Amino acid sequence: MYLINISVNDDIDPEQHEALFSRHASWFQHYFNTGQFVLIGPYTDRERAGVVIAQVESREELEAILREDAYYPSLAQYEIREFIPKMVGNWQ
Repeated sequence: MYLINISVNDDIDPEQHEALFSRHASWFQHYFNTGQFVLIGPYTDRERAGVVIAQVESREELEAILREDAYYPSLAQYEIREFIPKMVGNWQ
């Protein structure tokens, strides 16, 4: 599994961000529907930033998915961390 922190660059003006955000949201929805993104959400303490937990076969597959994002490659920062879940609780 992978944890991805996505932070949209602060230098994007509001109009440009608004124009790109609907494509960004559709991208999230597509990969959520396929089961490759299992958790998606914005940070509450920072605007234009959030987290994704992805279940994919390889880092290369994840990087190919990230290249489809509307903000990729230079309008956002993508921090990728691979992890092995050891304990998963119920939450809602």
